[in-house]
Amino acid sequence: MRVALGVEYDGSGFCGWQSQAGRGAVQDVLESALSRVADAPTRVVCAGRTDAGVHAIGQVVHFDTAAVRPDTAWVRGVNAHLPASVAVRWAKPVQDDFHARFSARGRRYRYLLLNRGERPGLMAKRVGWFHRPLDAEAMRAAAALLLGEHDFSAFRSVECQAKSPVKILRRADVARHGDLLVFDFEASAFLHHMVRNIVGALVYVGKGAHPPEWLGELLAGRDRARAAPTFEACGLYFAGVDYDPVWQLKVGAGDTAILLP
Repeated sequence: MRVALGVEYDGSGFCGWQSQAGRGAVQDVLESALSRVADAPTRVVCAGRTDAGVHAIGQVVHFDTAAVRPDTAWVRGVNAHLPASVAVRWAKPVQDDFHARFSARGRRYRYLLLNRGERPGLMAKRVGWFHRPLDAEAMRAAAALLLGEHDFSAFRSVECQAKSPVKILRRADVARHGDLLVFDFEASAFLHHMVRNIVGALVYVGKGAHPPEWLGELLAGRDRARAAPTFEACGLYFAGVDYDPVWQLKVGAGDTAILLP
């Protein structure tokens, strides 16, 4: 039987999603908890891997098991064996041809940036921070230049293993809520560090170092070396995954509401 799960986590204490030699990944603790409930070794596949320090409120995974358990066991039972920073939100049996990664039609990220003179205290490790005033309108105009299907090599990490740098960016919004800037991105898929690199470039525009048109020039130039540094990971959230309604998964509604001030 194949089961899909919705998972949220605070990534600040993990080396990222994917298992590594030191076993300090989100994948490690989730597989350990699932294995205890299933009473057998259990492996998971996720919709989108996240880096060290990156959070998730809409991660989706699937796993295969011979264990027959009620859906509540895959939620409350698994949560009982997880650290406080990781939680399963929902579970649903799915057909064997469902794949958390390859069945996805799109992914959503949100970046939270505290824009004030003083560093974050209460929101430390939950938001990025920039101390100088930023022009949200200029950043919004710059972000709009990235919409559509493009080669995003200028915003691609050198460690990126994607086969192609061409992606379809469907949403790139910037909104201010007091001292908090909220960046929302939706795409068919994302390159490694793509969102953090875009945010870094938008901050350069926001502080007046470049006009909004600079984003279009970077995009056309396809040269990562010309762009801004990668912004810090702590403000980035894997916000959700889009699937065909045929799968009837509980994704989307309300997932990002908790991140608004």
